[in-house]
Formats: sequence, C-alpha cells, structure tokens
Amino acid sequence: MSAVFICYIDRVVISLTIIPMGAELGWSNTEKGIVLGSFYLAYMVTQIYGGILSDRIGAKFVLGVGLITWSLFTLITPLAAAAGFTILILARLGMGLGEGVTFPAWHSLYARWIPKSERSRSVAATNSAIPLGTIFGLVVTPIIITQLSWHWAFYLYGAIGFVWYFFWSKYVTSSPGESATISEKELTYIVENAPASGPGENLDWRIWLFNRPLWAIAVAHFCNNYTLFVFLSWLPTFVNEKLGIELAAVGVIAMLPHIASFLSANLGGYFADSLIARGVKLLTVRKLCNTLAFGGLATCLCLVPQFTTTFGVMAIICVGKLFSGFGAGGYIVNHADIGPKYTGRLMGVTNTFAAIPGLVGGILTGVILDVTNSWDMVFYVTAGVTFFGGAFYFLFASTDKQFD
Repeated sequence: MSAVFICYIDRVVISLTIIPMGAELGWSNTEKGIVLGSFYLAYMVTQIYGGILSDRIGAKFVLGVGLITWSLFTLITPLAAAAGFTILILARLGMGLGEGVTFPAWHSLYARWIPKSERSRSVAATNSAIPLGTIFGLVVTPIIITQLSWHWAFYLYGAIGFVWYFFWSKYVTSSPGESATISEKELTYIVENAPASGPGENLDWRIWLFNRPLWAIAVAHFCNNYTLFVFLSWLPTFVNEKLGIELAAVGVIAMLPHIASFLSANLGGYFADSLIARGVKLLTVRKLCNTLAFGGLATCLCLVPQFTTTFGVMAIICVGKLFSGFGAGGYIVNHADIGPKYTGRLMGVTNTFAAIPGLVGGILTGVILDVTNSWDMVFYVTAGVTFFGGAFYFLFASTDKQFD
C-alpha cells in the first residue's frame, strides 16, 4: 500500500507543478499534454515484463527496483526541465519505466499472500492508496511550490522512495514460505486459501491474446483509467482555469473527488466480499459491482456541464467517484479469478492496455481544449469512454479459470 501511495504522490506532482512550469517556460496546452502523457508511453513497456518477473522470481525484488528507479527520475526532473523540453520528456519516460512494474508486482504478491475470502477488501485497501497519495500530493504540493519552489516538490518526493526501500528490503517477502516471522498455522492457512502458491510457468501469448474474459478486464481497465488519468493530469488545471480557483487552493478543491474515491473503494471491497460470503454467485458480484461503478460514474460525468458553481461541479464529480468505488469488487480483482498463478502477468497485460489512456487521454484533452476551448467536451468524451467500458465488461466477463 505504501508503494502505491508513493507512486501516486510522484505521479500527481506534475499535474500541479505544470501550472507554474508551463507559465515559466511558455508551454501551450498541447505541450503540457505531451509532458503529462509521455510518462505513460514508457509506463506501458514494463507492465508485462514486470508481471512475468514478479510471478517467476518474486515481487519483492521487482517492485523494489521499480520504485528506486522512478524515485531517481523524480529527483532529477527539475534538472531535466532546465536542460530542455526533450530532456524533460526523457526523464518522464524513465519515471514511467520504473512505475510500470508497480501494479503487476503487487497483484502477484497478493495472489500468493491474500486468501480468496479477503481478496476484494485487500485489493480495495491497496487501491485506496491511489486517492490517498493523490490527496497528499494535491494538498502538500501547492504549499511546497508557494513556500519553496516547484523544483523542491520533485526533490522531496523523490527522496521518500529511498526511505521506503530500506524498510521494504528488510521486512517484506515475495511469498509466505519465505517469511521468517510467520507462524506454521498462518502459513498453512494462506497456502490452502490464497489463489496461488509458487512461481508461475510460461504462458504462451497466443492463449491470452484471444481470451475474451481477459479482454473484458482489459477494456474495463482501459476505460476506468481514461477517467482516472484525465482527472490526475487535468483536474487541477480545470479547477484553476475553469472554476477560477487560485493556485494555493487548487489542491484542496481538486482533492475532494479523491477523498470520495478512498471512502468508496474500501466500501466497495467489503460490499463484494460480503455478497460472496452470503453465497451470491461470483460472476454476479463482479458484474453488479462493475456496472454500478461504471454506470454511476459515467452518468455523473455527463451531468458536470449542467452545473455552473464550484460547489455543484465538485459535488457531482464526487458522487461519480463514490459510484466508481464499487469497481473494487469488479474487474480489478477478476485477474486472480481467471488465472491465479499468472495474476502478475495478467495484470501486466491489462495494465499495459490501460496505460494507453494516460498517453492518449492527456494529449487528447490538451488538443480538445486548444481546438474547442470547451471543458464540457472533455467531460462528455470521458463519460462516453466510461459507459463503453462498463457495457463491454458486462457482456464478456467471466470468473471461470481460463489459465492453469
């Protein structure tokens, strides 16, 4: 959970610092979109390999190396910006390479550590570090910018990763069997009830490439991340430019949807596990949770342009994010249903696909704003993508084991 928290502090910092950076360096909205989106071009590269390595040699090593890598590139971002636009893009690419292993690695770790009956709530708890890290970044970054400079946001956040690594290397193991502190009783219980134990074998790419249930997860993941990444990259700018909020208060306003996400993700995880405990069919739980998440969020996004006050706009966005928390019991835990031993690499496959919106969504939003000068169109496009993701998952999802 702490790794995901740091991941999103380091990821969200650019969405706030880009306001003074863009003004200082004279960037257009399209250029801002390139800076924001370039990270995801490299982020896609290490997803599948990160998952494969995590399943084979252990997530502890893979995630540790990844976090140190992205922390280093976070630290040097101000130096890269001073060296020129191209060098800055290269630094953003390096950061993306490091962060790309995060989600495949921890999903691989959880497949071996977390019993099936606790999986939705555990994944939800870790995913709730996404809004927590985002909230922290949105609140603290403006303070750092105003009190020190935008440069120091990168220096301070980058240093956190090296502190984290000390504790990670000392206390974490990739599987229960490697732990020196676990009791025999707990070890037996986890091995008998966790989705997977031991390393995953080779998995022919032709098997998963044409698998419909895996594509159902991938499409839902893509569409969910389109909304997430547009919000991460552009919501502070929307709050600043469209709603007229001063930079010092931008983070406080922009964090509200992420607070809603934190609360709803954990509730969504417990909701799914409670339905499963009551005997509701697993596939029914997955589809119900996913439909509530995607349908509710998309409807609220469609309504955003109907509101003209800051309170009204942020309230309807927050309601949408409350709905989105039900996704904790939907597509995001479905990887371990269909391929327990291969959870890391399956997450790598879908998260590679789901990283595309970070690149496309960030740049496309900048282009939409430059061409139409309309934030309404940004929300309508995002709502349409979300509706499609929910519908596709409902039609093609499965909880039957596909890979063994």
